[in-house]
Amino acid sequence: MVERRFPGGIDAGQATLIAAELVHDDYAYVFEAHWDLWIPDPSSEKWVLEPATVKFIVQGEEFDEGSYQQTGHIEVDFGLDSYFLQPETELSDQTRAKIRDNVAKLVEFSTNVEKHSGASSRLLWSESEESLAQKLIARLQKVQ
Repeated sequence: MVERRFPGGIDAGQATLIAAELVHDDYAYVFEAHWDLWIPDPSSEKWVLEPATVKFIVQGEEFDEGSYQQTGHIEVDFGLDSYFLQPETELSDQTRAKIRDNVAKLVEFSTNVEKHSGASSRLLWSESEESLAQKLIARLQKVQ
């Protein structure tokens, strides 16, 4: 196992160059990054952009006896679905706009990955074992 941490972070191009030096079919790679999502600030009752962790897991075909066949070559973990659903937040015009903006970022990201990576499929999955796509649709119907 090789692990390299960059406390100040590095850009995606640098990370790609470093990983390219270690490409093997029996390796898996985990990259953590951050993207800004809107979250409610309970102290001010305003919404603020906060960095949310995104984890990229890339598996070679020989890694863990071909486990990519169940999970795919690339898995992107966006963290808690509450960033996109805000189930406990009262719906106001501002809340509706921020939820739509967060969901739009998720849709744009997944569309761009599919478009530019040659992926043959994508799956929105949630740890709650409910369909995240259905949960997003239900929430968006309330915020429209």
